[in-house]
Amino acid sequence: MQITVVNTLALGLLSTLAAPATAFWRLPCKVPIVTERADPVISPGKVSSHAHTIMGGNGFGFTMDYAQARASSCSSCTVTKDMSNYWVPTLYLKAKNGSFISVKQNGGATVYYEQRVGHDGEPLLAFPEGFRMVAGNPSARSYTGAIDAQAITYACLNYDGPPTPETNGFPTTNCPSGLRAQVYFPSCWDGVNLDSPDHKSHVAYPALYNNGACPGSHPKHLISIFYEVIWNTGDLANEWHGNAQPFVWSMGDPTGFGYHGDFVNGWDVPTLQKAVDTCTSQSGRVEDCPVFNLISDGQAEGCRIPPSVSEEVSGVLDALPGCNPVQAGPGAAVQKSDCGAPNTIGTPETYFTDVTVSKKWKYVGCGTDNVDGRILTGDNESNDKMTVETCIDYCSGKGFSVAGVEYSTQCYCGNSIATKGAPVPGVMGNCVMKCGGDSGEYCGGYGTISLYQKCGGICQNTQHGVVGNSTTSASTDSSPAVDSGKTPGKSTGKTKKRSHRHRLAHEVRMSV
Repeated sequence: MQITVVNTLALGLLSTLAAPATAFWRLPCKVPIVTERADPVISPGKVSSHAHTIMGGNGFGFTMDYAQARASSCSSCTVTKDMSNYWVPTLYLKAKNGSFISVKQNGGATVYYEQRVGHDGEPLLAFPEGFRMVAGNPSARSYTGAIDAQAITYACLNYDGPPTPETNGFPTTNCPSGLRAQVYFPSCWDGVNLDSPDHKSHVAYPALYNNGACPGSHPKHLISIFYEVIWNTGDLANEWHGNAQPFVWSMGDPTGFGYHGDFVNGWDVPTLQKAVDTCTSQSGRVEDCPVFNLISDGQAEGCRIPPSVSEEVSGVLDALPGCNPVQAGPGAAVQKSDCGAPNTIGTPETYFTDVTVSKKWKYVGCGTDNVDGRILTGDNESNDKMTVETCIDYCSGKGFSVAGVEYSTQCYCGNSIATKGAPVPGVMGNCVMKCGGDSGEYCGGYGTISLYQKCGGICQNTQHGVVGNSTTSASTDSSPAVDSGKTPGKSTGKTKKRSHRHRLAHEVRMSV
């Protein structure tokens, strides 16, 4: 496979000569909100051709606009005024037996916001309302050397060894500390169009893909954004095929040249513009920008949306999700279809069990819990065969009206939910661990607890999601007994199983 090594010395020298050090901040996006075949930029209103790993606001949907993004009730990124969405293809390993294994991420993504101008005194602009763009070409299977191809790079991480040069395609050696996939977006705008038919023509790269003056056709200089996503490829070191690297992007790309990213603006634009104008720290710490209010990592990690395409996208799969045979090039990949892959946007998957009829209890949301301060302070038990129904029966039999299942096997009881761990309004939470006694049910998670309450009147499960979001349901309300009287968030209906159709501102381009 063709591999192009980035000339780190030359690029570093060019960057140094082109501009002085500039201010920037790193936006932590702690987890994906969902991984599925969705892409409202390229494939609005329908199932996307390949799987994406999506970070940002929970207003994300198969179709979406700026208003819907801003209506998000949470984000997996930590700045409160940013409800944007950031997404990239999903990484898999093609195993020796021909199956595909999903590769785990190290967190979500780090999005660099870099304040780079082409010349002194040039105004630098925030993204306008409704702005969106794409970087990279998912059909690419060879390195062209064009400026957009230069914007795709990989860092093979080895924290216990010497640094290695970055490459424009997949590295050909194992990366013990992970593979960092990187995409730099265009920062020059035509000043008129918020999007374009190819989702690229309204923007352009400056003289260098990550620095320099804008062309006359695109004279407005936007703040630069750059994604870093780390994949734990070192966990699969034993799956290498001799000297041949085994990784493939979700669109069937074994070369790495087809990597790409999408961005949909969900910022409060005045806030972003104020940060662009006034946050001049070169530390990269988002905390050093006084314009921003931040949420905790735990809050960001609890922001999720349920998938709506009924197919497996993780684990061991017989084929990549969608119709994506591996195509190594060097010619451009050809999109396939009619392979029998699901193409319907269905009912969102749910992460609780509907017992409103069978037990007359309702789901009231996903709370947070820890051993130093339980949010349900009544009785408790642990059982390797734990299910939602088992826990409800146990708590009901003890005279309690609230039951919570946690960490697959644990059950806690009470009559009210402590405020400190109550479900957050509009937030799905991270209660996605399968129950020990039934793999079709969900029993909380590590430090998260699935909460159920005995019905006293209307027996209705809580729902979450942004109204109009085609990925999640519209909201209705169902209130648990919370000590402070606060109302919890929103959720959906009966658990359904998914079908098994398939088994810095980077001047220095050297990984460490």
